[in-house]
Amino acid sequence: MSEDFRIRRQDFNLSDEQVALQESFRAYFDKTVPASRVRAAEPDGFDKALWDELRERSVVAMALPESAGGDGAGLVEVAIVVEEAGRRAAPVPMADVLASARALARLDAGADLLARMRDRDAIVTIAPGDGDRRLVPSGGIAEAVLALSRHDLVLIADGPAHIEANLACAPVAWRRISDGAAVGSADDWAVIEREWHILTAAALVGLGQTALDLGVRYAKERTAFGVQIGSFQAVAHPLVDAANAVDAARRLVWRAAWFSDNEPESVGALALCALVAAGDAADKAGATAIHTQGGFGFTLESDVQLYYRRAKGWAALAGHRPTLLRRIAKLAPQSTEVGQL
Repeated sequence: MSEDFRIRRQDFNLSDEQVALQESFRAYFDKTVPASRVRAAEPDGFDKALWDELRERSVVAMALPESAGGDGAGLVEVAIVVEEAGRRAAPVPMADVLASARALARLDAGADLLARMRDRDAIVTIAPGDGDRRLVPSGGIAEAVLALSRHDLVLIADGPAHIEANLACAPVAWRRISDGAAVGSADDWAVIEREWHILTAAALVGLGQTALDLGVRYAKERTAFGVQIGSFQAVAHPLVDAANAVDAARRLVWRAAWFSDNEPESVGALALCALVAAGDAADKAGATAIHTQGGFGFTLESDVQLYYRRAKGWAALAGHRPTLLRRIAKLAPQSTEVGQL
């Protein structure tokens, strides 16, 4: 192992090119997705015009290898873009579709479907969990679903289903797995699920960051007893704790994404740790911002609730937290990287 590579394993700051990518998509989402557009997409949680625009910007192709007609971005770069979408609570299925597209590019089956994802408007998602009937992220707008059925990776191509009402206003739907056709193995599924966990974690970090930003802005603008309320320790300290949690989760997402690309055999529990940390951080940031805003924070007029509800809902869709923690406990002894966290 070269010295440069060894150092890179411990340095998860972004390169100049990655910073430029981050700034570009941040400017795009800030301009294109105000809170009013997020509200307008409720309750279904999908803005087709926005998704069409993102496809025209080659967001799906960006995440694909060059052999599949893509731009060859790594998982770190994809996670950066997904986080920026999460920062605006963009009502589009970024994590679900990009994880599915990267999966189809690795499989022998699904070339036609992948081409339609890349060049037209096909949406494919994944179904975590077990059992035949599952509540699927983006299942209400996806024409196909990837899932693990016993020991096989299956593709269910039965079209969109009825969107179920939910706290996060996400396009979730119940889908049956039993009718799927086998397209891969359990090992293939493990890679898909790992990348989806990392990208979902990135989206949660984005949600948490903006909730935190809204809380900090309010603490600077609101005054009491002649001073900004942010000068009170009871207000400032929880915001600092939330900021630390969000930043730590972001670094863990980048770390997990880098290892997934460069040393997949060493990932171990990193992806699950990133998912749990990001869910906790987004929840903490949202709750802290709501309490900072006081009574206003508990109203639907507050933008913070848009992020807090999605933090709760997206984390729940990613998996039952106690189950995720048990999986981490089983994987952690096998992972030298988790032991270094």
